[in-house]
Amino acid sequence: MSAMLASFQGLVPVTLVQGILYAFIALCVMIPFRLLSFPDLTCEGSFPFGGCICGALLVAGVHPLPATLAAIAGGALAGASTALIHLRLSINSLLAGILVMTILYSVNLRVLGKANVALLSNETLLSMISPTLHVNVGHQLIAVALVMAVVLAALAWFLATEAGLSLRAVGANPELAPALAIHPWAWVIAGLALANALSAFAGAVVVQMQGFADVQMGFGVLITGLAALIIGETLIGRGSVPRQLIAPVLGSVVYYQLVSLGLAAGLKPADLKLATGIFVLVTLALPALRKGGTPERFRE
Repeated sequence: MSAMLASFQGLVPVTLVQGILYAFIALCVMIPFRLLSFPDLTCEGSFPFGGCICGALLVAGVHPLPATLAAIAGGALAGASTALIHLRLSINSLLAGILVMTILYSVNLRVLGKANVALLSNETLLSMISPTLHVNVGHQLIAVALVMAVVLAALAWFLATEAGLSLRAVGANPELAPALAIHPWAWVIAGLALANALSAFAGAVVVQMQGFADVQMGFGVLITGLAALIIGETLIGRGSVPRQLIAPVLGSVVYYQLVSLGLAAGLKPADLKLATGIFVLVTLALPALRKGGTPERFRE
């Protein structure tokens, strides 16, 4: 037992950094699902897309700041593409996200030129801020926490503005929105662009932190983000805008602590996705099981 606790304590700093960093993906899941009532799967494509854009530009000698901004723009474009496919072509939102996610895999291969690229000695945002950020987990934790605090403050401010209220109005009642002089299309596109820009930013930071870009680095991040969102909302609810913003971050941090606890207890890394999938399945199924387990239209 003491060995397990010691192993868990050793993993905590690393998983705190991961939890806050991957909370950007949980926010990417939350914004379309909760604020726009638009189920979106694009983050599994926009996360590696941002990472691949940033990695390719860094290898080409581009300064880390414009490389990161280009990654954010790429993620925003991916989200806007999903919205346009759904709105213009009347394709189901989930299918639109799957299509964009699938297309981005080939795009990522084209961007990188191969399956993965090592950054080697290339300068990154981390090395620009402080050379210790690449090796000091404590400094990494402070840096990602500060960035997350700024992003949450900016989102809270935005959602309290007239533009933010318009976005939330489209999610709450898209039929009424035009009567209030709110264009639903514009805010759905903007909302998905914003969400996937956050996901792509996370991908760019992860690439600079781990030192390489890989076209498959986004595998499973959607289920991780969904699990984090569910955990956060279970812990603090989602009855207000601050709670909606904090829940994904809190859930992501708790999720990665559960992961480290599982690893310390002997769970194999290969089984983490299985455990996460089962957790999300059980959590989503509980309301239906309480009501009898069968959709009403299929009951005899």
